[in-house]
Amino acid sequence: METKTAEILEKLEKTSDEFWNVSHQTGNFINMLIKIKNAQNVLELGTSNGYSGLWIADALKETGGHLTTIEFWEKRQCLAREYFKECGFTDLATFKIGQAYDVIKDEIKEEFDFVFIDANKQEYLSFFEVIDPILKPGGVILADNITSHSKKVKPFVDAISSNKDYQVQILDLPDGLLTAYKKQEKNNG
Repeated sequence: METKTAEILEKLEKTSDEFWNVSHQTGNFINMLIKIKNAQNVLELGTSNGYSGLWIADALKETGGHLTTIEFWEKRQCLAREYFKECGFTDLATFKIGQAYDVIKDEIKEEFDFVFIDANKQEYLSFFEVIDPILKPGGVILADNITSHSKKVKPFVDAISSNKDYQVQILDLPDGLLTAYKKQEKNNG
């Protein structure tokens, strides 16, 4: 990670309560998993001030991939755009404003191999319903706040955990991180 990016991440960690950012450990894990998977097309729900997006973009710089990030609050996304610019990540990201469910349903036409969900917790289940068709087999979904907001995300956790197409594990990172792998179709020939 370049010094400028590390400095901005450290600066943003001081505002995590205000912007509901993921923990440093979660950001590092996401960064590492994108590199391990060699993710090419990442979707983020909940840009906020760009903290998790910077972790994602840093990894995508290595994999040669691209991030599409969605945020409801334009003011927050404006901050994120500035931080992306400072880090030299502008070309690695497409920023979209609006309700994540509507943006995915109405504007997203491509498929993704990696999705990170950290938006309105009560909408996680509806997010999953529109993400599943655009997530490639072998793709990964990460969802934050699984233990910190367990009641709000329970319908989502129950749905994805019982879906035969997914292998799911909740990781004991701060706030709880659900990691789901979309199984690839078996070759019966």
